[in-house]
Amino acid sequence: MRIISGKYKGRQIHPPKSLKARPTTDFAKENLFNILETRIDFEGKHLLDLFAGTGNISYEFVSRGCESVTAVEKMFKTAVFIKKTASQLEINNIYVKIKDVFKFLKSTNQSYFLIFADPPYQMENIETIPELIFSGSILEPNGYFILEHSKQTDFSNHPKLHDKRVYGSVNFSIFRH
Repeated sequence: MRIISGKYKGRQIHPPKSLKARPTTDFAKENLFNILETRIDFEGKHLLDLFAGTGNISYEFVSRGCESVTAVEKMFKTAVFIKKTASQLEINNIYVKIKDVFKFLKSTNQSYFLIFADPPYQMENIETIPELIFSGSILEPNGYFILEHSKQTDFSNHPKLHDKRVYGSVNFSIFRH
């Protein structure tokens, strides 16, 4: 796993095999960021990475100039890996929250320009995540919400769906507030 572009381009991330995380593939990540970079200037933006796993997406956002990324991960060892890797890369603007995503969403009073979520593909109630995002003020006006999911989950009828991209087994539903 590597950081695709930006300040930390080419830096390798080596999660231990014991981490129970499914990082977004480099191929899918590179294609997603190619799309996002044509639409978004990341400079000065605050982002939220839900189900952060290895921190793969968080590092990419910071590398491209985001002011801060809040990474939410409930697995202690995985969250510690994100903190350790950020420290090794000398990244000081990734803030790791060791918390269940659903509890975090109900308790936070911050808002973000972009929210990325990569829940386990077989997680129950994955289809409720967009409504949790849009029901509060966690996403800034004109902000983006990106949900990574399997092909079994379909958001094509969601009123805020802006775009959908498929890269192999990786599906990104891109919502706009």
